[in-house]
Amino acid sequence: MSRAFDTAIEKMSALPPEVQDRIAQWLLGELEDEERWTQAFSGTQDALSRLADESRADIKAGRATQLDPDKL
Repeated sequence: MSRAFDTAIEKMSALPPEVQDRIAQWLLGELEDEERWTQAFSGTQDALSRLADESRADIKAGRATQLDPDKL
């Protein structure tokens, strides 16, 4: 574990059990959320690369224009 994580665990161990449980549940939720995001985006890299290649080709061919936020 990292030093910062060790310090956090040490400080949390001094808290009342119900507070420790709330923090643990929050942290577990964050870790689950991170895993869902990782899984959701793991299969998109090829598609994103193709889109980036298409965008570069469109710019090079003059088929793209600068976005003007005032005209949205």
